[in-house]
Amino acid sequence: MEPFAEYLERVENPQYRDRLQNIFHWITATFPTLRPKIAWNQPMFTDHGTFIIGFSVAKKHLAIAPERAGIERFSDDILQAGYTHSKEILRIGWTQSVDFPLLERIIRFNLEEKANCQTFWRKEHLLTEELPDHATGKR
Repeated sequence: MEPFAEYLERVENPQYRDRLQNIFHWITATFPTLRPKIAWNQPMFTDHGTFIIGFSVAKKHLAIAPERAGIERFSDDILQAGYTHSKEILRIGWTQSVDFPLLERIIRFNLEEKANCQTFWRKEHLLTEELPDHATGKR
């Protein structure tokens, strides 16, 4: 995965690196029109110049950023999969399996919702309700 090669080289843990490569290959096979790129030192995928989904590595988890609208739309599904999330990212622990059908639904949602988007980020959020504390892991 050429656009991400340098980023992946900097991921010290080989299991984390392999997992990322697996996810990136799955995305390019499932969504061949998405463009992989590095921006803000993070791997992400775009479509017609608009952000679709991004990734980052943390000590305890893989962070996936589908923008707030994606988190809001799939909050219950994310929690049901056993993941936690904030308003902007979902967290998959390194020992948890990746729910590829959920990831596919999130990416398809962004592709559909941003089909006519002319900016990199959404101008406004689709849903305005605040997330419940149980969704963010706050107590």
